[in-house]
Amino acid sequence: MKLATLRRPGTGATFAAVIHGEKAHELTGFPDVGAFLTADEQSRAEAVAAADPAASLRTTPPGIPVTEADFATLVGAPEKVFCIGLNYRNHILETGQELPEHPTVFTKFARSLTGPMDPIDVPPEDHRLDWEGELALVIGAPGRRIPEADAAKHIAGYAVANDISMRGWQGRTTEWLAGKCWEASTPVGPYLVSADEFPDRARIRTRVNGETMQEDSTADLVFGPARLVAYLSTLVTLVPGDLILTGTPAGVALGRRNEQGRHPWLKAGDVLETGIDGLGTQRNRVR
Repeated sequence: MKLATLRRPGTGATFAAVIHGEKAHELTGFPDVGAFLTADEQSRAEAVAAADPAASLRTTPPGIPVTEADFATLVGAPEKVFCIGLNYRNHILETGQELPEHPTVFTKFARSLTGPMDPIDVPPEDHRLDWEGELALVIGAPGRRIPEADAAKHIAGYAVANDISMRGWQGRTTEWLAGKCWEASTPVGPYLVSADEFPDRARIRTRVNGETMQEDSTADLVFGPARLVAYLSTLVTLVPGDLILTGTPAGVALGRRNEQGRHPWLKAGDVLETGIDGLGTQRNRVR
């Protein structure tokens, strides 16, 4: 199954949708994917059936072509947004560090999130804007102290994210939060794709103005989705709609130098594209 959260034209309101082919069909009664995941199983099943254009003896609206859809962030107000740092082997080697024994965990806030096609601002307080393409997972069933072997049952699906980082503020202290939680800086989406439709060893790519900056396999994760669900649910109960961003591969601006010996930070006018096989592609213009 492939889900999305779309904006209703001219209103600012959002609604959850299920994708059939090249069209998005509204899941009536659900303002976003998070609300859909929180609902009981019967309500979800009824909404999906009502939105199915192939259902017999049922009339459904024609749907919205995905090329014309206005995508919002998948979960507008998640209870928790967990992020993992230094979780791709190649990225860890890029930073000159050793593989970690435990995940490096930090958090974001709901206001940190933005849509997968929305613009991203260079804040006046920090021009050191860096890209970090990531695989995100979305919790679908609640749980505390979830065994790693049972973690898959708690994952609703996967999505593309980019942990845009303000490196100047991040580097002010040894704690990363100040560089990671800026308002409307973290695009998530366009789609939530269920595990059965997400390919193994999917490729993740980040491009800036058409040039590939990051490319790796999600199989390069040191701590995979199941391990992260088990680890984080030890700390606190995970609930439907919670997001876990799993870390970024090598190739960030912090690890690069241009011809002038400077880091190629994102700047106004740049186009940032982040995609993962089977999950779609984000396209964010920097301003």
